Amino acid sequence: MAVCARLCGVGQSRRCRRRQRNNQQDQGSDSDMDEEEGERIVGQREGSTGPPHPQCLAELPPELLVEIFSLLPGTVLPNVALVCKKFRQILNTETIWRRRCMEEFGMKEDLRKMEAGGVSSQDLYVKRVNPRVKSGRFMKLLPDYEHMDYRDVYTHLLHPYRHILGLWQPDIGPYGGLLNVVVDGLFIIGWMYLPPHDPRVEDPMRRRPLFRIHMWESKKATVECMYGHKGPHKGDIQTVKKDEFSTKCNQTDHHRMPGGRQEEFRTWLEEEWGRTLEEIFHEHMQELILMKFIYTSQYDNCLTYRRIYLPPAMPTDLLQPGLFKGTYGSHGLEIVMLSFHGTSARATKLTGDPNVPAGQLTLDVDLSRPVVLPELEKQRSIEELSRLVAGVQREVEQQAGGASSTARRAAEGPSGGAGAAEEMAADHGACSDGCQPGTSSSSSSSSSSSNETQPFVLPLGVMARNEVYPRTCRKCFYGTGLIAGHGFTSPERTPGLFVLFDGDRFGFIWLELKSFSLYSRLTDHLAHAHAPNMERFEAMLRNMQSWTS
Repeated sequence: MAVCARLCGVGQSRRCRRRQRNNQQDQGSDSDMDEEEGERIVGQREGSTGPPHPQCLAELPPELLVEIFSLLPGTVLPNVALVCKKFRQILNTETIWRRRCMEEFGMKEDLRKMEAGGVSSQDLYVKRVNPRVKSGRFMKLLPDYEHMDYRDVYTHLLHPYRHILGLWQPDIGPYGGLLNVVVDGLFIIGWMYLPPHDPRVEDPMRRRPLFRIHMWESKKATVECMYGHKGPHKGDIQTVKKDEFSTKCNQTDHHRMPGGRQEEFRTWLEEEWGRTLEEIFHEHMQELILMKFIYTSQYDNCLTYRRIYLPPAMPTDLLQPGLFKGTYGSHGLEIVMLSFHGTSARATKLTGDPNVPAGQLTLDVDLSRPVVLPELEKQRSIEELSRLVAGVQREVEQQAGGASSTARRAAEGPSGGAGAAEEMAADHGACSDGCQPGTSSSSSSSSSSSNETQPFVLPLGVMARNEVYPRTCRKCFYGTGLIAGHGFTSPERTPGLFVLFDGDRFGFIWLELKSFSLYSRLTDHLAHAHAPNMERFEAMLRNMQSWTS
């Protein structure tokens, strides 16, 4: 505000300019400029007919001030309005606030055009939610937006709820989830992302609205719960602490169905799995599905959410990090986050199951341990593939054991310190030549090219939820997968083979389980979701694991 005041020509700055002009006049009188030259310059000034130059910001034309104020963040505009009456009047211009809504929140729709084509904003919202359902499903009388302006939308809707935009993980026990809060027209909507129906891992994600925030004529934002089948109803949002908020439904009776729990379960099963219970023949899968329904339905959309970030990308990454859908046997499809950390690629669960819950590190891949696949006939043998991976596993264990024993000897005392240090360096040098098992220098260099592909086939006896998997791959690496008993009991890491098919798909062969998981990239545009830096992202990963441990 002080800066604006000085630009406006009020306060101390005016006296400073008057003092500067007096000083300049005093200096001019002492100069050796002749009298004729001075009279000529004065005459030019008096005869000038052009517009006067503005002496401060307030003297600029209004249209130029509108353009300047449109470039300022919306958070500072209220302070600009306090400078003077002229600024306050100019800040009532819709152009300024429309630009702020568009640039800061990605709002693209025109408030005046939403009613232009004979289509009400209510109908537009219904179509955005789900074009396949009847329009009456989400129908609710909405205010007349003709009398609403961009300043109201920014001040009472977008700015107060800006902190909940982005990606979030709900606290639903081992199941987790993925919530994306976005600005959608004149609404802020919380979309719960659901994987496609098993086993169609390459289908697009499904979305279900959990809550929405919009404005009424009173210029007050209203929160509504979208859970259930009776349309929007009263809800509430509370900020628990930084990077955490909670939702509450104030009318949970809207979640109940006339047919009771049986009808609610049948409807949930159709939405969640795309089939009826009779169509699921596996008894263990039926138990898992019923268990998930009982556990998740008890929350009634009263949930706590914690912020999550997309992993930062580096030029050296094997492929673009991000979110992927993966097959997990009887548990169906789950969402994982792939990130890179030096020579490691890690997949962290965003959705989980009673065995390995959300937040846990499901895959840990050692990118310094490439594996060259044998010819197709040998690839069909699970014993041959297990032998190949077991050789890599022994080298990893030997290196880890050698490094730890050498470190212990180095710590025993000064007498053995120098020799131990030399032995440690020798061990590392030997490892650098032997870290690629069963490969020659030529085969190793050929596998380093990400554009080259080689034939790939699953071993006989390996179960795959999706029979349509790629028949060529780019690279393979040694890795481990996390397995555990029900309730995350006796967790352990089991060896496997990470297979990179292309930039959007990879797989993992669980050798001990004789199972295969296929992962496909989530291609939705996710705004307000990128991590500020790698440190914040890694801190988020540690917090995720602590939530479910």
